[in-house]
Amino acid sequence: MNRRHLFTVLGGSLCASSIVQIARAQDFSLRYVLASALYGDLSLDTVLAEVAKSGAESIDIWRKVHATQREQITEMGDEAFQTLLKKHGVKMSVSTCYPLGAFGQDDELRWVKKNGGSMTVAGAGKVGSPDATGAEAKSQVKAFFEKVKPHVALAEELGLTMAIENHKNSLLSSPDSIRYFVDLNPSRAMGIAFAPHHLYDVVDEIPSLIRHCGKENLPLFYFQEFHESAKKKMEKSEELKQLPGKGTLDYVPIVAALKEVGFTGLGEIFMHPTPRGFPVLPTAGEITNVVNESRHYLDGCLKTR
Repeated sequence: MNRRHLFTVLGGSLCASSIVQIARAQDFSLRYVLASALYGDLSLDTVLAEVAKSGAESIDIWRKVHATQREQITEMGDEAFQTLLKKHGVKMSVSTCYPLGAFGQDDELRWVKKNGGSMTVAGAGKVGSPDATGAEAKSQVKAFFEKVKPHVALAEELGLTMAIENHKNSLLSSPDSIRYFVDLNPSRAMGIAFAPHHLYDVVDEIPSLIRHCGKENLPLFYFQEFHESAKKKMEKSEELKQLPGKGTLDYVPIVAALKEVGFTGLGEIFMHPTPRGFPVLPTAGEITNVVNESRHYLDGCLKTR
């Protein structure tokens, strides 16, 4: 049903604002970014050739220990990197830079801006008790925001977003810490790289946490399921269960919540091989195929609600 027909059918019974909301909900779709980490140490040229094939609109450049593409760019230089982006018609949107942390990425923010990107992703680091709840969680989040102020100011100046992943054994570990992060967040230049796989012990809370965050605080969302293979060497068939549609996590209520809040951030289909730094499957084509399988599964979940 197109918008014009929708207005004709419903115009007599719904106010204009309600009709617009329904029309927007019908138009909702997920925007994907491809994680270079899935391809391990494969060449940047090879990885960029897979972006369009995967249904993604841009690339997330990862570094060691998860991948080597960021190091490859350093070696070849920014001009050569930009030439490769043009060759494949690809945009670099994200630099995932966990080793730099929230407080050490000023130069990376400048690099992202120079190369047309919009976001960095890192962890908040360990601050006090990683599983803090209630007042303790609130206090720790406030302390983090105070410490990160100059770096957020730089992100604001550059027009970029610093996305902080909720991660076990870090500042953003408990649901309370995520909620306080949202409530106290002082800047649109900072948000959460939302990771359901780090909320495996509170799966039922994931949809409500998404609603609490709202689209303003969700610049990036990982589509990854918790599985022991992310840390323990197991058969490849077990490893792949981290991917949407291959494990047991029901994504229907998750994507329904994303749709409800009007999520406009980037979705990243993801998994970890063990050990880190290797392609998750032998060839780039095979990796892209499983990414597409998960993407089609998520599209089906969207149509369920």
